[in-house]
Amino acid sequence: MTIFKTLAMLSRRLLNLPLIAVAVPCWAGLCTPTLSEDVLGAGSTFVYPILVKWADGYRTATGAKISYQAVGSGAGIRQIKSGTVDFGASDAPLRPEEAAAAGLVQFPVVVGGVVPVVNVEGIGPGQLRLTGSVLADIYRGKITKWNAKAISDLNPGLALPDQAIAPIHRADGSGTTFVFADYLSRVSTEWRDEIGVSTAVDFPTGFGGKGNDGIALLTSRTKGSIGYVEYAYAIRSKLAYVSLKNRDGEFVTPGIESFRSAVANADWAVAPAFYASLVDQAGKQAWPITGATFVLIYKQQKKRLTAIEMLKFFDWSYHAGARLADELHYVPIPDNVVRLVESAWDDVKDPQGEPTWTAGATARH
Repeated sequence: MTIFKTLAMLSRRLLNLPLIAVAVPCWAGLCTPTLSEDVLGAGSTFVYPILVKWADGYRTATGAKISYQAVGSGAGIRQIKSGTVDFGASDAPLRPEEAAAAGLVQFPVVVGGVVPVVNVEGIGPGQLRLTGSVLADIYRGKITKWNAKAISDLNPGLALPDQAIAPIHRADGSGTTFVFADYLSRVSTEWRDEIGVSTAVDFPTGFGGKGNDGIALLTSRTKGSIGYVEYAYAIRSKLAYVSLKNRDGEFVTPGIESFRSAVANADWAVAPAFYASLVDQAGKQAWPITGATFVLIYKQQKKRLTAIEMLKFFDWSYHAGARLADELHYVPIPDNVVRLVESAWDDVKDPQGEPTWTAGATARH
């Protein structure tokens, strides 16, 4: 069976995978069993590993139940807009005017990195050097062999095989794709003009899989492949990530410090609806494909108790959950940004027009 037939078969299987769902069921002073309400969210697979950890920790602390379906950012946006979930999660932020038109409040919950990963014999984590323009040309189908001059010139002394490159990309609406495409559009005019930026772009070559877990699986099973996943998936799947040349001309590897360096240069305070990009940030240590996951909730809530519980969960995640984020190689949202976010929660009202966060904050003290 050829590599391409294997990829096609794996893609079909992955696209038929069931939705990933985590149901996680009171922390003295936060809620009581008789008053707590289930909270349901859906969206980003990028944020799935840490949301699972947070939900587990919150259940242990409070007994409250937070459920999350990792269905991709595109589906998460659709579900919150249709009102079938209490919150949506997307790595592709809505433009301020779109969020306002839909009656949504948008805020970042955690930061991570999108990393290109490869399955090339003899190449380990961080050994293969790439630039953004070379990465774009691989996914445009312009560079097709691992020993192509554009790659070998960046990697003198590294044994590169005369092997076809098998690009792996997302087949579902994906915030990870949005962050990846946003980066490529900033470093490649050809990518910007021919393909552009969206949660679902028309990749001219390669094979698609569903979710970060699907891309990780396809890449691990396909010799000669390259994919892109959130960093936690690369570590968990033991995939070889690349070293990328950043805006300052330095080759850097992904990790907490390089993600944090990218976050340090973002100015959230002047970003309406927190609409800010973290890709291609300045800084010698900055990882160039850094991104945040954004939560979307309605300003006008239909269920008061659910709204209170939901905001208390995210407040807990910012504070008590910061250590868990570090453990899974995510970067917690900086304290000054958390204060901005929680100020924005003042706009979230219950059916009677009463604030929900004020009540939530009062309940936890």
